[in-house]
Amino acid sequence: MSALNSRRMTVDEAVDLIENADLKTLGRMASEVKEMLHPKKVTTFVVDRNINYTNICWVDCKFCAFYTHEKKEDAYILTFDEIDQKIDELIAIGGTQILFQGGVHPKLEIEWYEDLVEHIHNKYPTITIHGFSAIEIDYIAKRSHLTISEVLARLKAKGLSSIPGAGAELLSDRVRDIIAPKKLGTDTWLEVHREAHKLGVKSTATMMYGTVETTREIVEHFEHVRKLQDETGGFRAFIMWSYQSDHTQLKRELPTISKSTPNQYLRYLAVARLFLDNIPNIQSSWVTQGSYIGQMALKFGANDLGSTMMEENVVSSAGASNSMNQDEMIELIRDIGENPAKRNTAYEILERF
Repeated sequence: MSALNSRRMTVDEAVDLIENADLKTLGRMASEVKEMLHPKKVTTFVVDRNINYTNICWVDCKFCAFYTHEKKEDAYILTFDEIDQKIDELIAIGGTQILFQGGVHPKLEIEWYEDLVEHIHNKYPTITIHGFSAIEIDYIAKRSHLTISEVLARLKAKGLSSIPGAGAELLSDRVRDIIAPKKLGTDTWLEVHREAHKLGVKSTATMMYGTVETTREIVEHFEHVRKLQDETGGFRAFIMWSYQSDHTQLKRELPTISKSTPNQYLRYLAVARLFLDNIPNIQSSWVTQGSYIGQMALKFGANDLGSTMMEENVVSSAGASNSMNQDEMIELIRDIGENPAKRNTAYEILERF
């Protein structure tokens, strides 16, 4: 593996580590790589807000408890005034980024998204717009009779800065056909990010595990991400979380799916740090794991705590309800002897504590 020696970790080696390695050994190996990449022991976080501009979605992912349909009583599209109010509240606590995504609305076209991005970019020039998952971009392209690249170029021109990795779930078409049969395939998810990177729009890569995947499929997901990063260098970070099952169709259809354990999370995280030798930042998923395991993740390869998450609606709809503010993050980082710092979307340090 390149971070430790000249030879990269193979898929078979990664599978073997996940299934057979001692957990403490994995933590030590991942920590060694983390320290090579981040020798100053700086652990970062970002102050941002998730804004889910609509909960209307036609994709009906079986693992999702957030979406609804257009005619339902609880369906909404936020007005620009409602979005402005949320951004005003974010700025008041020193926030710098909005993570902007929603359901895949069946009727919204490119002009609506352009107006929205332009409005926010012009009114709030200090706020970075990190928005629209691959499935949203792909559907806007289809709905508006444009290419993926054209959609991205037009949104970038209006002020879109980067795109999140959401919608990756597990990059295995076998798994995707079970948990989200209407969703875009692996190749299309990768293509959206490839086209974004070509345009200079950076992104993150994500993974949701804990449904029906095998260990090998998890590592093959890592491999898809590593290969695209070799090609484009456009991923800033990798973020991984476990399936949250409450109130989901998948739980009703497959009630025997067992809840992921903290041990599993730390194993996958450590091997991700070892395998993804070309991605600088690995984020801890305290939102799904809780603050204790979120902190433990920093000993298993993670160097970033992600967002203070001023607002979170998607995983909380499925039963996860963890929260942390800036002061708590600073304390948690200091507690393990690392140096806390607030960053922006581009992982540039804004403030050290």
